[in-house]
Amino acid sequence: MKRLTAVALSALALAACQPQAAAPDATEAPVPPAAATAEAGAAPAAGQRAPAFTLVDAEGAQRSLADFRGKTVVLEWTNEGCPYVQKHYTGAMQALQREAVADGVVWLTIISSAPGTQGHVEGEAARQWKARTNGAATHLLLDPTGEVGKLYDAKTTPDMRVIDGEGVLRFVGGIDDRPTNKVEDLEGANNFVRAALDDLEAGRPVRTAFATPYGCSVKYPETVGT
Repeated sequence: MKRLTAVALSALALAACQPQAAAPDATEAPVPPAAATAEAGAAPAAGQRAPAFTLVDAEGAQRSLADFRGKTVVLEWTNEGCPYVQKHYTGAMQALQREAVADGVVWLTIISSAPGTQGHVEGEAARQWKARTNGAATHLLLDPTGEVGKLYDAKTTPDMRVIDGEGVLRFVGGIDDRPTNKVEDLEGANNFVRAALDDLEAGRPVRTAFATPYGCSVKYPETVGT
């Protein structure tokens, strides 16, 4: 090996004395990427943008998802004749709706059942159902063509979505980890919607972003009679 010259030694010494670039802070969270949009025909998943929609509510007013930009939004697909829905509407669903709305969340209950099916209701009948169940959703939306339900790939009642203030889906799927229609199974169930709302309120990533949906199949027009 060749002997280092005096000039080279001086350069090395000078470099050693220069301040080094600071190492990245290991606790610093990476900047999240922009939310993706689901490909055409694909079901929108957690982490992707929630598809835009407009529906008429039980009072006859148009409601658009865009109206609630900046707020956390819950979407709940329902069917009053479904035993799984009836289980949750013994009081648990209404209590969660009230908790959420009191915290500034917009709760949109959606009926996507086709005309002529058990879950289909319109206007006055929808208002009566909400009053009879003492529902506390912000708005009850009617989707008789099933367009919005299919847009979100809602498969069952109940089927849930949680959307953050930036319009990004943060939770998709079943409401809890007890896929039965037994009221007694509400006790001790892990409610994924409540957990997602708690995580968003605390500024944490949503720990459970997907849960397998369960309940009665949504009766879209093309499935009636099948």
